[in-house]
Amino acid sequence: MLRYKHNTLEANTGSDSSSEVNRYLDGSFSKFKDQNSHERKSKPRITQVAAKGLQSSNLSSGTSSSLLGANLPSQRNAETSIGTQHTNFKPLQIESAISVSQMNSLLLQSIDSSRSLRPRRSSARDRELLSARQEIGNARVSRKVPVLHASVYQNISKFERSYEMMEQILKVYIYKEGVKPIFHLPKMRGIYASEGWFMKLMEGNKKFVVKDPRRAHLFYLPFSSNMLRSALNGQDFQHVKDLQKYLKDYVELIAGKYSFWNRTGGADHFLVACHDWAINLTKNIRSCIRALCNSNAAKGFEIGKDTTLPVTYIRSMEAPLENLGGKPPSERNILAFFAGGMHGYLRPILLQYWQNKESDMKIFGPMPRDVEGKRKYREHMKSSKYCICAKGYEVHTPRVVESIYYECVPVIISDNYVPPFFEVLNWEAFAILVQEKDIPSLRNILLSIPEEKYLEMHARVKLVQRHFLWHKRPVKYDLFHMILHSVWYNRVFHIKTR
Repeated sequence: MLRYKHNTLEANTGSDSSSEVNRYLDGSFSKFKDQNSHERKSKPRITQVAAKGLQSSNLSSGTSSSLLGANLPSQRNAETSIGTQHTNFKPLQIESAISVSQMNSLLLQSIDSSRSLRPRRSSARDRELLSARQEIGNARVSRKVPVLHASVYQNISKFERSYEMMEQILKVYIYKEGVKPIFHLPKMRGIYASEGWFMKLMEGNKKFVVKDPRRAHLFYLPFSSNMLRSALNGQDFQHVKDLQKYLKDYVELIAGKYSFWNRTGGADHFLVACHDWAINLTKNIRSCIRALCNSNAAKGFEIGKDTTLPVTYIRSMEAPLENLGGKPPSERNILAFFAGGMHGYLRPILLQYWQNKESDMKIFGPMPRDVEGKRKYREHMKSSKYCICAKGYEVHTPRVVESIYYECVPVIISDNYVPPFFEVLNWEAFAILVQEKDIPSLRNILLSIPEEKYLEMHARVKLVQRHFLWHKRPVKYDLFHMILHSVWYNRVFHIKTR
């Protein structure tokens, strides 16, 4: 991803910037955010979460005798489960916006000095992962007819070998514990659909999933952060801490019933969560691998251990690939396009500088949500050279995947956002990252990119597109497999031996 950083900010001569915008660009702007206002109107409702699994829970006392349809572990087991594991967890501290090169350095640092706990005892599965790590590390350049294009990967040889070994040996156990609607109920439409699609496809998978947990290399915690968030202010959950405790209780349940969490401190367990709050809701169980949409490196996302879950706004479960593709470069007459709600502090600044300022900069607020409005939104993305992916309340946005979907070069404006599959993809090859403070120079930045460079990036967007597509029946290298591969890859390179 091309990254642009200007030492001095050139304000657009056609803009009339407010004092608030100037204070932000000077570094003193107060970043405002209403914690509740970002909830979507169409969020699912949960009126009786406790009807089955929490009917006798007592959040104030910390007991939950029928939590998730099973008994909690004893106090002794609970003390040796998740509570004692976090004392060794020290997330990397990020003080300010980090560059792509710094992200890469943090990734290497994470691999070289993994903070995963050493397992209490070694297993055949551990030895298989250690062998896989050695083979991946020693991967040679393939002489086969290339299926993948090297330019869009950090190291195509390692990725190909890692993917092959995942297909050959990886086994996943899915915990049966947990009751609907928070567990085992995938929601496959809307802005948080990624977690639902993965859950649906993972639970229905026969290649990777095993019934015997002793055969597993990874253990999946099948909960929905979207459904858990929707339970807030219901009869069982009055505060965010109640939601955090609910997940902690669930892990203590499986840690008391099975030996696998305690053996590694949760390092071989993983969750997939897309709600904005997931990074906070899961902080009490953060020793596991977390695939999160809200991959904010400054707020607890661990580069190298956690992995970024792409945000995919799915409108049709039956036709997730509807309207795929876009116009060829010669027919893309718009320089840059953005349209969206004024969520967070950044988008109003983007509009203040660029709305109605230049004819080739199509920067709008929200478009109508009717059929015609959605059609115009798609046509703008399909007709633009660059699509602006400006953060909302949090660092992630569905526009990153939408840009790739419609073959528009993504321009990501979201400091500290770790892009999806950062472990293996070379984002510098097909996307642009602009620091938030450089919004006044946005048009100059885009115009400075040579046409030849743009054409290369556009071609690479089309090459990488296969990795961001959902299929009702997963296919090689698609989004389901890439999410699973990122979890596999991070586990392989963080495993420790006795």
